[in-house]
Amino acid sequence: NTVDRSGPVQTIAKALWLAASGDAIVLAKTDQPYRESISLVGSRHSGTARQPFIIRGNGAILDGSAPVPPGAWENHEGPVFRFRPPQMGAQQLFLDDRPATRVFAGRSAGGPPALEPRQWCLLDGQIYFCVELTKLPGDYKLSYAHDQTGITLFHVDHVLIADLTVQAFQLDGVSLQNSARNVSLVGVTCRGNGRSGIAVGGASLVNIDRSLLGNNGQAQLLTLPYSETHVRDSHLLSNTAPGWVDQGGRVYLGDKRVEGGLDEFHPAANSEKKP
Repeated sequence: NTVDRSGPVQTIAKALWLAASGDAIVLAKTDQPYRESISLVGSRHSGTARQPFIIRGNGAILDGSAPVPPGAWENHEGPVFRFRPPQMGAQQLFLDDRPATRVFAGRSAGGPPALEPRQWCLLDGQIYFCVELTKLPGDYKLSYAHDQTGITLFHVDHVLIADLTVQAFQLDGVSLQNSARNVSLVGVTCRGNGRSGIAVGGASLVNIDRSLLGNNGQAQLLTLPYSETHVRDSHLLSNTAPGWVDQGGRVYLGDKRVEGGLDEFHPAANSEKKP
């Protein structure tokens, strides 16, 4: 049987299911984000040096957040309320679709730190949020990182992902887990993810060009053993976490190999760019 792969489909996941090696998936930018987690796996989502497998975002947004159900909140003490997300570990809380101001709790804390109104913290798998006088959590537009990872790449080769924003995922925006080789991320923004904007590990090789990583929870870029990452003309911001957390692998900024992580990286040509 033949499958028509040329017409439009409603989800990225369906397009990936129909795709073959060397195909291009072109996203339509709409007023609403794509609320999906997607995986690129194996030869059918790979290409060649002359004809890579492409996801072209056209400025679209891939979003992993979900509203906090108003009934999920319980009062902790005074103006501080809490709820337990279904996913443990890293998290993010969003107020009016932007990361809310976070206060970090100490590991040995017996309870949440002091919170000012509209601030939050994560402690023992629960999100604590402080409301303003006369308000309740249901009076705010609050959402959290619901889906685990935005884009997972596993055993692929020669992939290009361009002009796409990946935001509000519980763990990583883009995760190159194992043997994701010759991957290029061009004009990609990864923001507001619980652990990192981009995580590179497991014998993966990635080029990050003209991209922006900021507002992520623990690292903008996280590198793991046996990986190789090349960063060019990109911003790794330190506004919420270090620009680069080095847990192994080889990293090149431009043509220079560096080690030990970085608070931030701002190429002079893009010094005015913001997340």
